[in-house]
Amino acid sequence: MPTDPAERRVTVTGPPRRSRRTSGYYRPRTEIDEQTTLGHTYVRSLMRSQLRVAVVVFAVLVLLIGPLPLVFAAAPQARRLEWLVLGFCLYAPLILLARWYVRRAERNEKDFVRLVEDHELPS
Repeated sequence: MPTDPAERRVTVTGPPRRSRRTSGYYRPRTEIDEQTTLGHTYVRSLMRSQLRVAVVVFAVLVLLIGPLPLVFAAAPQARRLEWLVLGFCLYAPLILLARWYVRRAERNEKDFVRLVEDHELPS
């Protein structure tokens, strides 16, 4: 054992690092980059989930804004009602719907990234 402190070795311990194995390591990201059938399936699942959210938002918009012409036609003399509904009562639901859409779309993307980057099959 050397007596000089400069010659002494220091052992550092820590959590074991993941070693890259070629045979047992599964990378969906590679499948997507190489445009294989499995990669195509991953991308289609993201697109389907984003489309599902968009269809829900569209349906809510149709239910929210669609009946307005009928409401306005039922009360032709109520111009104040039209301005009140269009100017004030419609913006809050639209803003809430937009916030929900953005949050849901971002959550879908985060789930997709987590699936693609953290997915590892045991070997």
